[in-house]
Amino acid sequence: MQPFYWESAHGNFGDDLNLWLWDFLLPGLRDIHPETLLVGVGTVLNRKLLPAGVKKLVIGSGFGYGEAPDLSDAGEWDIRAVRGPLTARTLGLDEGLGLVDPAVLVADMPEFRNLQKSGGTIFVPHWESTVGGIWPLVCHEAGLGYVDPCGEARDVIRKIAQADLVIAESMHAAILADAFRVPWVAVTTSQSINSFKWCDWAASLEVRYEPRRIPLSSRAEAVTKGAPFWGMNFAQREHPANGGRAPDAEMLVATHPESGSPLRAAAKKILALPAILALRKARMATPQLSADAVLAGKKEQLGAVIETVRRDYF
Repeated sequence: MQPFYWESAHGNFGDDLNLWLWDFLLPGLRDIHPETLLVGVGTVLNRKLLPAGVKKLVIGSGFGYGEAPDLSDAGEWDIRAVRGPLTARTLGLDEGLGLVDPAVLVADMPEFRNLQKSGGTIFVPHWESTVGGIWPLVCHEAGLGYVDPCGEARDVIRKIAQADLVIAESMHAAILADAFRVPWVAVTTSQSINSFKWCDWAASLEVRYEPRRIPLSSRAEAVTKGAPFWGMNFAQREHPANGGRAPDAEMLVATHPESGSPLRAAAKKILALPAILALRKARMATPQLSADAVLAGKKEQLGAVIETVRRDYF
């Protein structure tokens, strides 16, 4: 049995943790039932993403993109749990199957227990925001620690667990923070962030998804997202690599004879000032954390589901 997950070319710790989480939860799974895919952490319940004609064991995955899969063939689908009640409702399942994202069980792994707190506030953007974004600079100016969601999953998780506060555009940054009992604040930089999957997980733990808006960090990020920056609209086709030109202040600095000088760095900071100020405000916002009893109850239910998988497959 092989864990199925969506693999970003850039890397994404929330998906990449499938590589080792299931070996902890279901030791020996790779040696049994080679015809079966284990569909676990991720927003992967998508008609086009999952292969047809293959047995799929679903433990905690979510819907959120594309078209919902056809679950009518019971021989192809063994659904033990999904991420939350919105996924269950969308797929026509009993809402009782909408438990919680399995990533919450990472906090039970011995290597992540009793980690010493490093303290401070960190920002974990969505992986798409790292493409063209200058968030390390923004975080430095805002007095926050920057954590790259495309980094090695275990390293990212340790930094989340050791923080005092997590500002999360990455949903799995909030999921892991909540699992480690680290308060979190949800933010978003663009309308492309999938609110359905956030609300699905939030509903599973009886918290709210009310993200604070953070402006984009750079023109390049705006081009990547096809979003406005400093009142100017950008589309991906306008990216210089595709032959387009975008005449904003940062572009003018880039063409200055001293574009590699401190002048360029200063211009970047000025253009990123709205993002810097917004992150400072997010740091002062009232954070969220699910109730201890709610989280413990969902983890207990998910643990019971995993026991049924052991009974039926091993």
